[in-house]
Amino acid sequence: MNMVLILAKRNLSIFFRDRMGVFLSLLSSLILLLLYTFFLGSQIADSLTAQFSHATDDQVSLFVTTWVFAGVIMITSLTTGLSGMNVFIEDKTTQRFNDFLVSPISRLQLTFGYLISAFTISVIMTVIIAAVGQGVLAANGGALGGEQLLSVLGYVVLSCAVFSTMSALVATFIKSSGSFTAVATITGTALGFLAGAYIPVGSLPSGVANVINALPFAQSAMLLRQPFTKDSLDQVTSGNAEAITELQTYFGIHGSVGDVDLSNGVMIAVMGIIGVVCVGLGAWRIGRSIR
Repeated sequence: MNMVLILAKRNLSIFFRDRMGVFLSLLSSLILLLLYTFFLGSQIADSLTAQFSHATDDQVSLFVTTWVFAGVIMITSLTTGLSGMNVFIEDKTTQRFNDFLVSPISRLQLTFGYLISAFTISVIMTVIIAAVGQGVLAANGGALGGEQLLSVLGYVVLSCAVFSTMSALVATFIKSSGSFTAVATITGTALGFLAGAYIPVGSLPSGVANVINALPFAQSAMLLRQPFTKDSLDQVTSGNAEAITELQTYFGIHGSVGDVDLSNGVMIAVMGIIGVVCVGLGAWRIGRSIR
C-alpha cells in the first residue's frame, strides 16, 4: 500500500507541476461560465422573469447562477480526472514502464497508483471549483447551508470516483499524447451537451432528452443541481409546488427516461455500477498496457 501511495504522490506532483495542463483541465468549465456570463444567462433569466413576474431580478439571477455552477462542477469532475490520466499516457509513450518493471514495483501497484491519483486530482480540483461557487453565491446572498454542502460534497466524491475510473478506461485505448489532447478537447466540448449544461434538457425533443437523461453525466448533474438550486428555486416560484416540478423537469434537476422516473437512489445505483465496471475494466486494461 505504501508503494501505491508513493506512486500516486509522484503522479500528483507531475500533474500539478504542469500549470498549463492544470489550466486546460478546467477549460471546458471556464467556457461554460463565460457562455452564461456573456450570452446564455441573460436569455434564460429573461425567460424566467417573463414567466414569474413576481420574482425579482436578483432571485432569478441567483437561480441561474446555482444551476450553472452545478453543471460546471459536474464537468470539472470529469475533465480533471481525464487530465490526471495524462501521466499514464506520457509514461506509456516514453517507455517509462520499462524502468518501473525492473524495480520492485508490481503491475497492480502501478495500476492503482494511476487510478488513485486521477481520483485525487478530480476531487481536489472539483472541490476548489465548488468552493469558488459557494463564494460567488455567498456574495450574492445565496450561500448553501450545511446540509446542502454535505450533499454537494457527497455527490462530488461519487462523480469523481465514477468519472476518474471511466477516464482511466478511455485512456488505455489512447496511443499518443497528441491523441489524448484531442480526446480531452472533444470530451470537454461534448460534455456540456451530454449533461444538459449548455442548454436546459427540457428545451430538447423528448427522445433526445430521454437519451441524455440515461447518461451518467446528466444524472451526476441532476444530483448536484438539487442541493444547489433548492433555495433559489423556492424563491423564484414562491414555493408553488407545480411550478417547482415544472422547472425541475425543464432544467434537468429531476428527470426521467421514458416512463421511468429517475430517483436519487436509481441514479446513485447506476453511477455506482458504472464505476465498478469501469474500475475493473480500467485496471485490467492498464495492467495489460504495462509491459
